[in-house]
Amino acid sequence: MPTPQSAEPEPTTDSPVPQEQESAGKPRRRWRRIVLVSLLVVALIGVGGVVAGGLYLRSVESDIERVDAFTDVPEESRPQAVTKGAMNILILGSDTRDPESTSGSRTDTIILAHLPKDRSSAQFISIPRDTWVPVPRSRDGNHGGRDAKVNAAYAWGGVPLMVQTVEKFTGVRVDHVAMVDFAGFKEIIDALGGVQITSEKNFTSIHPPFRTFTQGPQRMDGEAALDYARQRKQFADGDFARIRHQQQVIRAILDKVSSGGILTSPGKLNSFLQATSDSVSVDKSLSLLDMGTELRGLRSGNLSFLTSPTKGTGRVGTESVVFADAGRVKSFYDSVRRDAVDEIISGGKR
Repeated sequence: MPTPQSAEPEPTTDSPVPQEQESAGKPRRRWRRIVLVSLLVVALIGVGGVVAGGLYLRSVESDIERVDAFTDVPEESRPQAVTKGAMNILILGSDTRDPESTSGSRTDTIILAHLPKDRSSAQFISIPRDTWVPVPRSRDGNHGGRDAKVNAAYAWGGVPLMVQTVEKFTGVRVDHVAMVDFAGFKEIIDALGGVQITSEKNFTSIHPPFRTFTQGPQRMDGEAALDYARQRKQFADGDFARIRHQQQVIRAILDKVSSGGILTSPGKLNSFLQATSDSVSVDKSLSLLDMGTELRGLRSGNLSFLTSPTKGTGRVGTESVVFADAGRVKSFYDSVRRDAVDEIISGGKR
């Protein structure tokens, strides 16, 4: 097994903003982000209320924070779409308030969301952040061009290199990109009045205030749910447990939104939007309003949370990594390309 090169330094994102500029622009940016992160949730679940959401979104869609996700991705190296009408969205998440987070340039969550051409369901495929994959060379030529953990691509080349890496690994063409700070889910959950989560066992958090989670179903507020989603070291399968917990929290949010009358009550919707302080950015061509309209019939029961096929964990040199199951990866993502939903669901179960 080859030993990787010395770790390449990750870029930092600490770019100071003049105080007067930050103060002047903050209220507008904050409101735009509040609306945006909430409507991203609404659009992805399509639980109705699209008209109500559209009233908010129409006024901000032209001013949404955008990321240039594809300009630096060579078209000749990209896979071609196989099924016309299906859509694949790369969701990149970070948790900036995680006590273990040490860099603003990393992406802790990588999800490939597949929306079938009939829009009757959605499959959310988590790619473990430590998956050992070939990373193409970055545009500046200083990084990549070798195997590394998949989340190194974002540190070395931002969203475009992340798109290239995921497309090279999966063979699936990425149509859109959304970036979310999952720490902001705390405010969403509190605005919903908490969510119901079922813990697989009794365990104690490794982070202050060291709360204890008991086996079985329980209601969690935003702080507890985020703490739960961050835990992995108490579980034999480590980061796979963190992925499961995060998927549980996302599903619980979607279930609560779809059943809590949020979208049919202007007052509740307004409180929901104001309570959400996350930031979200999307690629230049993604329209949340259009997507929300397309997915208006989707319910949380039609969502599947899956994991990219792996052979487990191991080491490459000094690094602890996740090894992809090459054979299953090929057939699994071939199902995604062909929009074979039943095969995707069966192939993505661990």
